[in-house]
Amino acid sequence: MTNTPLSSSMVILDRTQETDTRSILYAFALEELLCRSIGKMAPPILHIWRHPRAFVMGLRDSRLPEAALANEWLLDQGYDTAVRNSGGAAVPLDLSVVNVSLLLPKEAGDMEHRKDFEAMVTLIRDVMSKLTDHIDQGEVMGSFCPGEFDLSVGGRKFCGIAQRRQQLALSVQAFIIVEGEGEAKAALARGFYERAAGSADHSQYPEVAPGSMASLAECLNIPLTAEQFTANLVEVMVARGLQVASPEVIQGYPTDEQISDMVRLMKERYAIKE
Repeated sequence: MTNTPLSSSMVILDRTQETDTRSILYAFALEELLCRSIGKMAPPILHIWRHPRAFVMGLRDSRLPEAALANEWLLDQGYDTAVRNSGGAAVPLDLSVVNVSLLLPKEAGDMEHRKDFEAMVTLIRDVMSKLTDHIDQGEVMGSFCPGEFDLSVGGRKFCGIAQRRQQLALSVQAFIIVEGEGEAKAALARGFYERAAGSADHSQYPEVAPGSMASLAECLNIPLTAEQFTANLVEVMVARGLQVASPEVIQGYPTDEQISDMVRLMKERYAIKE
């Protein structure tokens, strides 16, 4: 098993039990603020979180001709919606999805992003090594949020990875569909694009195909829950020397007021095109 290139000073922030109705932007606002502290006060952080029912768009998605109409369709179904400031395209989230972020310091002017994506790929492969050594990396055509660092088993994608870079820190963000039906999430993403695309050229958005997405449980044909995956992730990282930390002991952790202010700012800055 390859050692994941993580700093021994990194701490684990496990928020997967915080499954209340906070805004979906709470996690992204928290990471934005933590990255501002990393390298100054806060240590590197492995952030793990979930949300009960949300649909997170990429910037390009939010600029599609009928994005506002598609957003209303999602809101009518009870989804919390938002536009994130990291790369990638739309991702549906619920409690079957475990979100994992590496919040890391970086040198000013460091533009080499591949090594940071590769660190996340290695981490996920390490965590899954007891269950499978057949995780493939590479864009899965027809998937939602497609990219070079898609992770799949047997041609079906279960994980996508995006990145947000600041001057002195970065966040590498992975969504991992652990349980349930991947096709249901693909169908929701497909429904969004069918409504949002309008007159846009097909090159401006992913064409989500049936059979492209699956949960890890489906890929491996085993019973597996998000809670079990999270527990295994934490166990593997603790064995590497990382410690689980609560917000109270993480230096530079933002206050609730600071997070709320950042949520408001992100809503204004990344508003859906009308």
